[in-house]
Amino acid sequence: MAIYLKSAAELQAMRRADRVVARVLHEVERQARPGVSTLELDRLAEELTRSLGAEPAFKGYQGAGPYPFPGSLCTSINEEVVHGIPAAERKLREGDILSVDFGAVVDGLYGDAAITVAIGKVSPTAERLLRVTREALEKAIQEAVHAGSRIGDIGAVIQDYVEGHGFSVVRDFVGHGIGRALHEEPQIPHYRAKGHNERMRPGMVLAIEPMVNEGTWEVETAPDGWTQLTKDRKLSAHFEHSVAVTNNGPEILSVLDEEG
Repeated sequence: MAIYLKSAAELQAMRRADRVVARVLHEVERQARPGVSTLELDRLAEELTRSLGAEPAFKGYQGAGPYPFPGSLCTSINEEVVHGIPAAERKLREGDILSVDFGAVVDGLYGDAAITVAIGKVSPTAERLLRVTREALEKAIQEAVHAGSRIGDIGAVIQDYVEGHGFSVVRDFVGHGIGRALHEEPQIPHYRAKGHNERMRPGMVLAIEPMVNEGTWEVETAPDGWTQLTKDRKLSAHFEHSVAVTNNGPEILSVLDEEG
């Protein structure tokens, strides 16, 4: 499948979509506390998204699951890596970490980002896992996302940083291009992988989303057919930004605007 470059008008629509994403994730983070259910957060996200003139990107998404994804958010707790389904019975507890992945659509263009939130006071290991995952994403954007660099450079930066801190990078899920569809080419491994030599060009938009595990990088699918779990049931964290490649370096689209 071909990689297509976004026009100025498409990039502007993507900025709007990603500002919605950033606004929703900011509000979800504010409301995520002990006793709140992931379904409550999901309803909050959907209502806010629609009030901002956007549509949730994940709700009804077929993907690889056995049925369309039922939520607007992916809410994954502790050992859940990604694709956790919001539910009334999933109430947050002190010491949990909650990974929240969210996408929005504006004028047919997609935005996508993710954060992991500490619920109350978490363990030192959880704190360090969140910090390293967030820093690995930031480091990869600043050091590897430049016109002329190769897609594979992103994963090399992330893997070296993560493993240097004693954690592991999930191999089963990768980042992706984004634009007219939620998932476009190119695929973006967050680890060193052969065959990802595509050069980055201005107009490409990349969703970079390292998922970092406390223990093994291996994952397995829960009985619901969507939720992915660490194989050793140790903690996992997930951060993501949608990033445009420009002649002046990377532009992170999924950030709050000045009024945010």
